[in-house]
Amino acid sequence: MSRIERPKVRALSLAVGLVLLAAGCGGYSDSGGSGAPPGAAPADDGTVRLGILGECEGPFGGFHEDVVAGATFAMVEHAGATVKSRTSALDGFTGAQVAGTPIELVGIGCGDDTADRILQEVRRLVEQLGANVIIGPLSGDEGIAVAEYAKSNPDLTVFAGLAGSQEATLQVQAPNFFRFYGDGAIWNAGLGDIQYNKEGWRTVAVIADDYSFGHTSTAGFIADFCAVGGQVTHRVFPPLGTTDYSSYIAQLPDPDEVDGYFWAVGGTGTQASLEAFVDAKGNLTGAQHTGNFFFNPNLAQALGTGIAGAYVGGFAALPADVRTPQIDEYLASADATWESLAGALSSNQPAPPSVTAAFGFFYGYYSAGVALAQGLTAVDGSIADRAAFHAAISDLTLDLPYGDVRLDENRSGIVDVGISRLTVNDTGEVVQQTVAIVPGVDQTFGGTFGPDTPSPSRDFPRCERRDLPWTGKAIPVVGGAPQR
Repeated sequence: MSRIERPKVRALSLAVGLVLLAAGCGGYSDSGGSGAPPGAAPADDGTVRLGILGECEGPFGGFHEDVVAGATFAMVEHAGATVKSRTSALDGFTGAQVAGTPIELVGIGCGDDTADRILQEVRRLVEQLGANVIIGPLSGDEGIAVAEYAKSNPDLTVFAGLAGSQEATLQVQAPNFFRFYGDGAIWNAGLGDIQYNKEGWRTVAVIADDYSFGHTSTAGFIADFCAVGGQVTHRVFPPLGTTDYSSYIAQLPDPDEVDGYFWAVGGTGTQASLEAFVDAKGNLTGAQHTGNFFFNPNLAQALGTGIAGAYVGGFAALPADVRTPQIDEYLASADATWESLAGALSSNQPAPPSVTAAFGFFYGYYSAGVALAQGLTAVDGSIADRAAFHAAISDLTLDLPYGDVRLDENRSGIVDVGISRLTVNDTGEVVQQTVAIVPGVDQTFGGTFGPDTPSPSRDFPRCERRDLPWTGKAIPVVGGAPQR
């Protein structure tokens, strides 16, 4: 065993802090529409007036450039837009048009992970700046709040950005809210099966952020792990954005009392919670940890080689070792669009745009933008009949670089899930290596969840055996190539 390489972890924490600071200082200057006076929504003349909802503050504020760039890139590739800056997407774009209908960026909203703040931002974009289409938001509780807002504003069209809460689609069911990616539970399909049947885990303790995404992500792992016979001994839920995790780590069993730990502590809490674990429980070993949070390569590297062997649930994009001609073309196009981008994976320092484009936060917003463009194409550019526009979007199947995405009856994505494992490469770096793909996972999670089941929570789902359609049937991936 080896301890976390603490200097690296602290350096990463500093980098994240710099990311947050920089993200809060940049932003697109809202135009207020085509000549509309400030505070007045322009008339509905058929123009698509787009608002993007990101986060420039809070636990996920460091991903602001990533998500705005994702939506912008979709407008470049699928609507003929030109970026206003070659080094930042936050300056906006111009010239977007689909089937003769212009797409005007009216503003970028900046949330902080709270429902109250994102409602203020979506109201500003819609009711003051005249947005009739929204791409976003990023986080779980925000997604529920915006879905409820969409439901009460039927003329609005919302393409979720990356909010992974189950309730936003399965319970709210707004007919004008569309999610072209999987929720947090979907991303863990197959992970519990591997830990139980391949790695021999029988007992696990879970620790996750105490809000809708943490609950949803944990629900997916618990449902999967318990389906094959595993037992969950402890469930610990610190509030999102906690800075001192010592009291929550103390609630976890010691490493000799459990086979493993599942983590879904995200944002700025990831490093802090891991440091608290090391301080209280000792070394981190990959064989005893799994979760959603290792998808950041910088974090995986900072944890040190002792974390090798940990499995990682899926995310919006597949890990970098899976490459196809379509993925290569997509990444090359991003590099041709900007000179550099300062995304979260480069600690907000300029880096090749393909680094950001391969990251799930960028890709989720990109998928939403592609759905907007293809939805407009399907109705010949006219959004006058909102019902027809929304019906066309519901019927889309997007042919995306990392796999096709179609929607279920609640307009949430049915997606392929890539499960990866941390390994040490020839140069001593900790990298993600894809080990399996679970195809076609939908939000019901094999019948586990539905509109009439409770929302994922600290106590739901219960740990029960059940039949899941993918158990034992995940497609192996060798050298980045699925063995279909």
